[in-house]
Amino acid sequence: MAPKLFGTDGVRGLANGQLTAELALDLSVAAAHVLADRGEFTGHRPLAVVGRDTRISGQFLEAAVVAGLASAGVDVLLLGVLPTPGVAHLTGTLEADLGVMLSASHNPMPDNGIKFLARGGVKLDDAIEIAIEQRLREPWNRPTGGDVGRVSTYDHAVADYAAHLVGTIARPLTGLKVVLDCAEGAASAAGPKALRDAGAEVIAIHAEPDGLNINDHCGSTHLDNLQAAVLAHGADAGFGLDGDSDRCLAVDAAGEVVDGDQILAILGISMREAGRLPNDVVVATVMSNLGFVQALRANDVQVRQTKVGDRYVLEAMKAGGYGLGGEQSGHVIMSEFATTGDGILTALHVLERMAQTGSSLAELAGVMTRLPQVLINVGGVDKARADDDAGLAAAVAEAEAQLGDSGRVLLRPSGTESLVRVMVEAPSHEQAVSVAEDLAAVVRERLSL
Repeated sequence: MAPKLFGTDGVRGLANGQLTAELALDLSVAAAHVLADRGEFTGHRPLAVVGRDTRISGQFLEAAVVAGLASAGVDVLLLGVLPTPGVAHLTGTLEADLGVMLSASHNPMPDNGIKFLARGGVKLDDAIEIAIEQRLREPWNRPTGGDVGRVSTYDHAVADYAAHLVGTIARPLTGLKVVLDCAEGAASAAGPKALRDAGAEVIAIHAEPDGLNINDHCGSTHLDNLQAAVLAHGADAGFGLDGDSDRCLAVDAAGEVVDGDQILAILGISMREAGRLPNDVVVATVMSNLGFVQALRANDVQVRQTKVGDRYVLEAMKAGGYGLGGEQSGHVIMSEFATTGDGILTALHVLERMAQTGSSLAELAGVMTRLPQVLINVGGVDKARADDDAGLAAAVAEAEAQLGDSGRVLLRPSGTESLVRVMVEAPSHEQAVSVAEDLAAVVRERLSL
């Protein structure tokens, strides 16, 4: 049974549309019933920490979440505006029974979301999400008197989180000039502080949130301003975060984009050299560029590939005991230091590698060559037949034989839309386009409704 309310990263929707105060309150009560340790025989009072990004809707949703948790007898610490990985970190260090993050990540400002974290700051698996949904609006015995939850503010959240981040690197970043695009989001305070405390000279842009401007043509999904700022300031590198700072992309000194695959390659090779890469394995998704896989293999690092989505990367990392994983989009998970993707952490460790080697970001990223990649979304087809159609399988096999070891084909049904995605990588853009268009035509012919 798949969760109905929960998506791949919590519950999201239009704030005050699908995601109402009433739903936020009810979800928080249900989460308290599933996740909070009641401690009837130990005297333990359940504790939750609650953080949010800068969306104006986060204010009323925070009030609703706090009301739900406190009414269920859970004490609440308000962390204020803090990145998702910061909430996860403090869920662990403050020994909270659960954490709550209010954010819709890179989505537009009108959206918002609720993400619950279990003890230790870990994401919930499907079984726990289903359990929360099943207990939604169930009859329950409400605590009264001194048994209701207390609510207080934790004023050291940004400082504690920034100190944790800086403590993960062993070399100061003195002499490096960095532009940090905070996406007018949750890292607007913590991001610049952490990089400055680590010794870097920081030019912060899009770090003046007003509740309405989060992700508005800025951050990791709009890198134009970051590229311009790196060139204008003569910076050594730039990093673009998203609204809740669980991902980042980079820009080198020449203004060229360094994507999640390249960042993973830089960190994977660095960690292997330092003996800190468990089993010499990096976890990535099937969308990772073939050039990434080839580069890591050339450096004696193996790649384990999963379905698209950072939750699947996390699952594979936990199952195999691996220490590094991520996505092309900039989700990078370093499990030695974090339970989730962390954009600021990623930036710090890329900069540390630059300081350690004396190499530019472009030189480090040059360890891999991105193969031209073409993606065609084929709509109006029966995606359910994609995996079983013999004619389509034959066409894919023929394309793979044509490309050999120099390219690859990925054909997969969309998880959310009625379409099939055809992705082709090849030595040249022209060849990738040709093979992709031929396969897309076969998909339309074989799977038409």
